[in-house]
Amino acid sequence: MYPVRRQISPHAARLRRERTDVEDSIWQSLRNRQCDSFKFRFQSTIGAFVVDFLCVEARLIVELDGGQHSEAVDVARTRFLEAKGYRVLRFWNSDVVENRDGVLEAIRLALAARMSERRRPSPNPSRESERGIE
Repeated sequence: MYPVRRQISPHAARLRRERTDVEDSIWQSLRNRQCDSFKFRFQSTIGAFVVDFLCVEARLIVELDGGQHSEAVDVARTRFLEAKGYRVLRFWNSDVVENRDGVLEAIRLALAARMSERRRPSPNPSRESERGIE
């Protein structure tokens, strides 16, 4: 049996082929589970949007923003992604160029925080309070 391939949008495919040096720099540290064994996808589609880096397991999105990004447009995009349960980290390209290790450390901390949030038990009432004992 042949492996199943996820279909990507033509826009995402173009972005993958034409990635920037800054995207490539971060991708080289996130690909192949190099970042604390988390799997990242590059230029992945969520709804109508293509996100730069996606970790499905931690529901974390990492976006690298250059001069072409508009904060007004990014606000609506971020709201949509957060409503879907993702946390969005945004870094300027200059942050990556000037402090790549710091950006990667921020991603690691966000991954750890997301996984910690997911492991917490849901806030269910205790059996005693269910019986009226407080």
